[in-house]
Amino acid sequence: MSVVGEERSVVEKWSPVMAIVGANVAMGSVNALVKKALDGGVNHMVIGAYRNVISAFVLAPLAYFLERKTRPELTFRLMFDHFISGLLGASLMQFFFLLGLSYTSATVSCALISMLPAITFALALIFRTENVKNLKTKAGVLKVIGTLICISGALFLTFYKGPQITNSHSHQKALHHNNDQDKTKNWLLGCLFLTIGTTFLSLWMLFQGTLNIKYPCKYSSTCLMSIFAAFQCALLSLYKGRDVHDWVIHDRFVILVITYAGVVGQAMSTVALTWGIKKVGAVFASTFSPVTLIAATLFDSIILHTPLYLGSVLGSVVAVMGLYVFLWGKKNEKEASTTLSAQVDNEDQTINNNHNDSRSPV
Repeated sequence: MSVVGEERSVVEKWSPVMAIVGANVAMGSVNALVKKALDGGVNHMVIGAYRNVISAFVLAPLAYFLERKTRPELTFRLMFDHFISGLLGASLMQFFFLLGLSYTSATVSCALISMLPAITFALALIFRTENVKNLKTKAGVLKVIGTLICISGALFLTFYKGPQITNSHSHQKALHHNNDQDKTKNWLLGCLFLTIGTTFLSLWMLFQGTLNIKYPCKYSSTCLMSIFAAFQCALLSLYKGRDVHDWVIHDRFVILVITYAGVVGQAMSTVALTWGIKKVGAVFASTFSPVTLIAATLFDSIILHTPLYLGSVLGSVVAVMGLYVFLWGKKNEKEASTTLSAQVDNEDQTINNNHNDSRSPV
C-alpha cells in the first residue's frame, strides 16, 4: 500500500471519531452557556425553538448546494420520519433536558449524559439491534457490568450533592440566596428530567441509524429535523407560559448563547453526530459522551465560575469508569468477531482446496 493510501486509510478510520468528539465538546460548552442563560429566567423552550430556527437557516443553503443532485425524493414517509427525528432528538429531548439543566448544573447534566452508552445499549437489546446471546460471552458480561456501574454513578450523583469544592464568588453573587435554594430543592427532580432527556437522545441515536439508510443526506436531514423541531418547541413552550414577551429577548448574552447553540450546538454538532452514527453505529457513537462532561466541567468551572460539588465529581468518575468497562467489553466483542471471521474464512479456504484436490486427476 502506498503512503498516500495509508494516510487516506488513517483519515477514513479516525475522521468519524474526531467528528463525534468535536460534537460532544460543542454540546458540553453549549450546555454550560445555556445553563447561564436559563438562570436569568428565560423560557427554556424558547431557547430550543430559536436554536432550531437558526440551525435550519444555517443548513438550508448547504443542503441545497451540496446535496441537490444526490438527495432522494422526499416522500410522506420520509417527512414523517424527520418529524419523529425532531421530536426525539430535539424538541422532547430539549424539553426535559433543558428543564433538568435549569434545576441542576451543566456538570451534572453532562454527567448524566455519560449514561448514554448504557441507556443506548439497553434500548438496543430491547429493540433487538444487539444480540441477547452475546450477553453470555466475556464481552457481554463486561458490557452489562459497565452499564450497571454507569447507572450506579448516575444514581450516586443524583442522591448525593455533597459539599462545594470550588470557590465561585461571581456565580454566587449572580444567583444569590433564593434562586440557589430553589434549585437545590429541585435537584432530584432535575436529575429525573435529565435522565428522561438522555433516554430520548438514545432513542434518537437508534432511530437515526435507520433514517441514515433511508435518507443519507446529513445536511438536508438535519435541516428538516430542525424545521419540525422548531414548531414542536414553540408548542411545548406553552407549558411554561403564553406571554408573547417571552419571545422578545433583549439580553445580548442570551442572544449570543442562542446563536452559538443554534449554529454550533444544533446545526454543526447534529450533522457531525449523524455522520458519525452512519459510519460507526449508534452504540459506539454514544460511548464518547464523557467528552461532553469534561468539556462542560472545564467550561462551567473555569470560564463561568460555577460552583462544583463533591457528589458531582465522584458520581462522574464512577460513571466514566463504568463507560470504559463497557468499552473494554466492546473491544473484546470486536476482537472475537474478527477472530471468528478469520476462522470461517480459513475453513472455507480449506474446504475449497480439498474440493479442488478431489476433482484433480490422479
